[in-house]
Amino acid sequence: MQIELIATASEDSAYLPRVGLGTLAALTPPEDEIIYTDDVVQPFDLQRDVKDVDLVGISVDSKTARRSYDIAAAYRRRGVKVVLGGIHPTACPDEALQHADAVVVGEAEDAWPALLADVKRGELKPIYRPELPSLAGRPPPRRDLFTSKKYIPFQVVQTMRGCPYPCEFCSVSTANGTTMRFRPTDEVLSELRSLGKLIMFADDNVMIHRAYSKELFTRMVPLKKHWIGQCSLAAVKRLENVKLMAESGCKALFIGFESIDEETVKFTGKRQNRPSQYKDTMAMLHDHGISVWGSFVFGFDTDDPEVFDRTVEFGIDMKLTMALYAILTPYPATQLYRRLKAEGRLTDERWWLRRDHDAGSPYFVPKQMSRERLREGWVSAWTKFYSPSSIWRRFTLTRQSSWIQLAGFFPLNFMQHTLAHRKIAGGEQRFRSGVHIEETAASSVAQPQPQPEPRPAGAKGARQLPIIG
Repeated sequence: MQIELIATASEDSAYLPRVGLGTLAALTPPEDEIIYTDDVVQPFDLQRDVKDVDLVGISVDSKTARRSYDIAAAYRRRGVKVVLGGIHPTACPDEALQHADAVVVGEAEDAWPALLADVKRGELKPIYRPELPSLAGRPPPRRDLFTSKKYIPFQVVQTMRGCPYPCEFCSVSTANGTTMRFRPTDEVLSELRSLGKLIMFADDNVMIHRAYSKELFTRMVPLKKHWIGQCSLAAVKRLENVKLMAESGCKALFIGFESIDEETVKFTGKRQNRPSQYKDTMAMLHDHGISVWGSFVFGFDTDDPEVFDRTVEFGIDMKLTMALYAILTPYPATQLYRRLKAEGRLTDERWWLRRDHDAGSPYFVPKQMSRERLREGWVSAWTKFYSPSSIWRRFTLTRQSSWIQLAGFFPLNFMQHTLAHRKIAGGEQRFRSGVHIEETAASSVAQPQPQPEPRPAGAKGARQLPIIG
């Protein structure tokens, strides 16, 4: 059987291989052929790139849903069976099933072999709902599928899934559960030894379980890897954690600050964040040679019109290497989505069905400002933080600074300066999601919703992390 696994892209997609699809490929019987297609590195053409395969599996998040459904339709018109999985079909299985022959709800590893057997017997079921799988004894992803030179030069590795934090706006616990599951450290280390020097941990929080992380990072020290990953502020407040991460080769962390206001982090359920401690934490990370890419979200009910300038200035004072600013996005099945819907504040209940999901954002009515003001402030934050004067003010070097800070700071920041002006402020499309800018106004398929105020254009949403599927 010939199987095509497709990673679809949106305007927000990064140049990273989808290790979830690589894992499914590794779980596929050797007699079956795998074709891996990545819409990020080579945009999929709906006329020329549809193949005569036996089965197509597509990994879908909410911002790639419309694109995924379009590709699925092209294959189904040719009579090819299509399976959809990932974080969006897990949140919206009934919707996804309208566009596929089968849907995997949850993490797909345990369902995949049985699903393939069902296909071969002609007995494909419409819904597969596997239990959350153990992460022990899984084969490493088939990295031979990830050949593009466009990918960032870090090998992606996963060590855990699940998140216990009740953040109202985040979809991670919806998809991966609230119970943390870990790969055995021996298996992680074996995989790391087979890879190059540069590693990116795909975990939502690399230090969420101190005992596990302590063992892993201590045993990583002799490997002399250079790694980057995501981490919560709760972990990096402790000197011993920061010191251990640095000794194991950590060079940069992506940290979700979300807000600089105490009231906001409490309101959103992110109680592990303490804005009063941010500066001391950043100083400690800098002292250990760890660069920080901070993430902030605008549009919480407690945000006022002055939040944008406050947040930018705070990031400059903290000397963040980079920052990401997002407009709060109501992802399906999150507590935020349910609350805003109950309050009648959603302006498009199925915003993900738009081919340009940025066109009508924000998709809710903010409490303390207009939707236009929210977008204007978001644009202003990007352009101010990546202005030449801000870049210079944020640059810092210590004796411990890593090569990322030394050699990468100015190239990375001037790349972001270009993005801020061309894409964020200018609305320029990157075309890798298959959407042409002149088509976007006419191609929206979302059902019209009552609009309390005119729609602003071109806003981005808060991140939604992918899962296997």
